[in-house]
Amino acid sequence: MATVTEARRATRRALQTKLLIDGKWRDSLSGKTFDTVNPATEEVIAQVAEGDAADIDLAVKAARKAFDSGPWRKMDARDRGRLMNRFADLIEENVDELAELETLDNGKPIGESRHADLPLVIDCFRYYAGWADKISGQTVPIRGNFFCYTKREPIGVAGQIIPWNFPMLMVAWKWGPALAAGCTVVLKPAEQTPLSALRLGELALEAGFPAGVVNIVPGFGETAGAALVAHPGVDKIAFTGEGRTAQIIMRSAAETLKRITFELGGKSPNIVFADADLDAAIEGAVLGLYLNQGQCCCAGSRLFVQDSVYDQFVDRLATKVNDRKLGDPFDPTTQQGPQVDKAQFDKILSYIAKGREQGARCVAGGERHGDKGFFIKPTIFADVKDDMAIACDEIFGPVLSVIKFKEIDEVIERANTTDFGLAAAVWTRDIGKAHAVADRVRAGTVWVNCYDVFDAAAPFGGFKRSGIGRELGEKSLDNYTELKTVTVALD
Repeated sequence: MATVTEARRATRRALQTKLLIDGKWRDSLSGKTFDTVNPATEEVIAQVAEGDAADIDLAVKAARKAFDSGPWRKMDARDRGRLMNRFADLIEENVDELAELETLDNGKPIGESRHADLPLVIDCFRYYAGWADKISGQTVPIRGNFFCYTKREPIGVAGQIIPWNFPMLMVAWKWGPALAAGCTVVLKPAEQTPLSALRLGELALEAGFPAGVVNIVPGFGETAGAALVAHPGVDKIAFTGEGRTAQIIMRSAAETLKRITFELGGKSPNIVFADADLDAAIEGAVLGLYLNQGQCCCAGSRLFVQDSVYDQFVDRLATKVNDRKLGDPFDPTTQQGPQVDKAQFDKILSYIAKGREQGARCVAGGERHGDKGFFIKPTIFADVKDDMAIACDEIFGPVLSVIKFKEIDEVIERANTTDFGLAAAVWTRDIGKAHAVADRVRAGTVWVNCYDVFDAAAPFGGFKRSGIGRELGEKSLDNYTELKTVTVALD
């Protein structure tokens, strides 16, 4: 494994490890750095500049200046769109390098980085480039002799905090609508995976974004993240991550009444009826849980299977999962890489232990893979009860709970018995049954006879504790704009 990885690293350009503030690369004011680690080998890749409150202050001031008086505010919306398209072109020109960098720092298989994540990144920026000159208001008929109209204006400086599971894709989801709307941004990437965001910063400068429009400050949540949320010069916070951190952000943002949007976790129900195409449902169950080592907020971690096909479904699913190839994420045939870091690795193994302790039956995996790197075998628990920890808590790893049900009303009620509401899926040949589930399940996205279908035009976000607001689609532009009403007397 190390031989392949080292060969990749030897041919790659020098890694960017500094902060991007006001169009310049700089060390942190404190001079501190932190290690970013290759999760497949547990080796340090590089030391990255560690930003804190002082660096955040400089970045926010740069973003504030670029928004209030810089060329970004004066730039024609069509020119902003052209700049974003140029940025997407540069990503496409460097797609192989970016995919390798994502795999190196995150551990996801190179096939996923190259053929799933990067195409979605490029498409997202091009989608929002097309929106840049189409954000508009409307005329409003009101009483009296007045002309009334609305207009959409950029909200200002956006602070954006992203997770480690899809580093580049989360940059695209955050930067795309913000830049199209005319905002400036200060991004704090996850401390586990800062390298690809910093490389995108280099490409943004190469594309011609003015100084201060895009700022990147790696660091830790308790320091850099907290300072970004509390800063009075930030108008809006967008956060993707877990619920407890969102609660901290919400409390802090209340001091300055910042606009906030959250895309949070899930414990998504994936419901398979006996009349479904079981081959397709098995493929969907594998994709829905094991994509990205199970480190997906919308992972279908609660797999409800109707009782009449339950046993055969579990047996076939276990056979398929046991055949998955784990190993070097740079090997194109690898299907599952390591978890992102030791903390996540240890957490997942603790939940596997809880599953056994509480009486679930482990039919696949359930242990570490190898003796180096943070690899965990894809795991399936059968005979899972709704109140077990593995069925209630977001594990964020390759651990699937398969739960038996009898009929539609029962499974919908059980699917909704959770604080989460991010995604769900249903597998059936009965279109009426499919629509009934889609209508009654409390989730922001429902897939029918498919799973993990994403498009930049389709809104994504959660009900209940799975978030506030929506990512992607036209509606996400509302997160980065303010609505202004203008009324003109015609007398």
